[in-house]
Amino acid sequence: MHSEQAAHSDRDVSAYAAAEEKTLGTDYSMAEDSFAELMKAPYLDKYVKSQPPAARLFERDLEKARAITYKIDAGGVDRFGEYTNESHVFLQRVLYRINRLKLFWFDNLSNYENEHSSYLHKVRNRIEEAWQAWELAVLDASTLSRGDVREELVRRAARDVLPAPSVRGSYFRHEITEVGYRRLLAIASLDGMVEASQLSRTLGGVSNDIHSMMTRLLVEEYGGGRLNRKHSTFFKAMLTELNMNIEPEAYLDLIPWEVLAAINHSFLLSERKRFYLRYVGGLLYTEISVPGAFDNYRAAAERLQMSEVARGYWELHIKEDQRHGQWMLHDVALPLAAKYPREAWELILGYDQQKFISDRAGASVERSVRAAECEATRWETVQQSAA
Repeated sequence: MHSEQAAHSDRDVSAYAAAEEKTLGTDYSMAEDSFAELMKAPYLDKYVKSQPPAARLFERDLEKARAITYKIDAGGVDRFGEYTNESHVFLQRVLYRINRLKLFWFDNLSNYENEHSSYLHKVRNRIEEAWQAWELAVLDASTLSRGDVREELVRRAARDVLPAPSVRGSYFRHEITEVGYRRLLAIASLDGMVEASQLSRTLGGVSNDIHSMMTRLLVEEYGGGRLNRKHSTFFKAMLTELNMNIEPEAYLDLIPWEVLAAINHSFLLSERKRFYLRYVGGLLYTEISVPGAFDNYRAAAERLQMSEVARGYWELHIKEDQRHGQWMLHDVALPLAAKYPREAWELILGYDQQKFISDRAGASVERSVRAAECEATRWETVQQSAA
């Protein structure tokens, strides 16, 4: 079925990373390695007080990255000024390393010794404070409290449930090659193989109709507890069919910072109950918009003659999320808007911010996929010339 499967093996997926513009710079790679070393140190909080070399190197580059990446002036966010992709990647990877401690990986229990470290807590807060101010500067939050929030939610959901055709969507649907599809799966597998649904972290507390619907959504998202319907099972099938690595985080080095930012943003909102309405607004956008994006991926998988099992993930979640989007709108978001009339505008803030972050992540995935395809074409040309 896939005549070039051997030529485009998992080894080649890693090779294409050399052309990826999001590759972490040498200096920040050393700083991240130092941070990884710190995270494994016994009694981390006591250890960093002695200012070991790893801590000094990391602290120096952390402050440098924050200063040049999240520059905000009177005119708003300086998105085209003095910042680098490398610093974005570095900061989001540091956040991701801290956030992943909130999930249990069935690995060595000693890996969690520092999960409540005050030092890690401070590092996370230092990054998040600057990062969130930078993100929020994009939106004119002062205008979101105007008008009828319920009407605005319904209007946005109607717009995004059937989005207009886009160049990006057409590319994935009609043009993406097997090499590009591999890159798409590699990036998507970071969430898909781990099933890092932050929804589970919002369900503690008193039960009511809203809580019950959120619980029902979580149960369906996790396949009703059946292994054969879980995200990771589908991803293993898709990756295995293409002879790709099925280990969690196998392709972490390929992940654009924009995708990591989307993951870290969800962790931030779900961990702080004061941001509950923002989290729900963001989840509403995700559930409403996913079927449109996944339908393009499903069409690509069908065009590339992937097996029915390997297409199953896209097909299942198109159907489920079409239903989940309506649940989130009518049984969660609108009732919350009625319950919290003064703060209801935060649902709109969460929705609009998630849309912006998701669109940015989608654009970065497209760039990465195109880069992989260009590098594959160049490599084949070199091979043919050599022959």
